[in-house]
Amino acid sequence: MSIEALRAQLPAYAKDIGTNLSVLAGETVLSDQARWGCFVASACAVGEPETLRAITIAAREADLTSEAFTAAKTAAAMMAMTNIYFRAIHLMQAPDYGALPSRLRMNRLAHTGVEAVDYELWCVAVSAINGCGACLDSHEAELRKRGVDPLQIQAALRIAAVVHAVGRVLAVEGPDRPQFSGV
Repeated sequence: MSIEALRAQLPAYAKDIGTNLSVLAGETVLSDQARWGCFVASACAVGEPETLRAITIAAREADLTSEAFTAAKTAAAMMAMTNIYFRAIHLMQAPDYGALPSRLRMNRLAHTGVEAVDYELWCVAVSAINGCGACLDSHEAELRKRGVDPLQIQAALRIAAVVHAVGRVLAVEGPDRPQFSGV
């Protein structure tokens, strides 16, 4: 299933989301690997099966390497853990926890098999979906330190936002969901 086939599954009320999906699939501010890795990492973070399936196929059709595909899934998995932990530390009033080491194993962050900038972009996308301001700030600062243009970071955020919206709409509109017409 292509991105256009995924777009075709969206109802009329989500037309703008579908348009944004198509535009972002052709976004040129990111490399192909960075762009499709953002799509894959975001789809993994969203977890809606049809969105994940369609984006996986589209990424394979776009020749995302198996190493990059695995690294994008790793970013989603690692951020699923760290976003919860660091968001909680950030939200808690007691300063004691922020001074403690996390004691969470994160070795895969150092050995991703792809360029650090691409992996960091994927972490930003997933952190946006998961709502962790501390992780967003940390990964965005690392990208800036590496000379990444804010437009590239914005592109990763835009992909995350649109993939998240697609997943939410399809979760509501799936074949096993109640249909609300005229409500």
